[in-house]
Amino acid sequence: MPTALNALSLGRQIREERRALGRTQSWVAERVGCRRQTIADLEAGRNVALHIVMRALASLGKGLAVVDARVDLERLSEIFRDDDET
Repeated sequence: MPTALNALSLGRQIREERRALGRTQSWVAERVGCRRQTIADLEAGRNVALHIVMRALASLGKGLAVVDARVDLERLSEIFRDDDET
């Protein structure tokens, strides 16, 4: 999974993973122990409890990793380097 920097992108990634596995929102909700609407809310980037997020990820065989999302200045300079300098 790519890095999610907000609830909307995390929800979209969870939806994509669920669909790739051929699972329904109801299937995830049953394993999480919540209503299907709660999974729909999660996938839409709405506010749901953290334990719901964690259980939904686990039901799809995924976990959560905390990564450094700061901009790497060396990489940034490569992106904006003049073509004349290469």
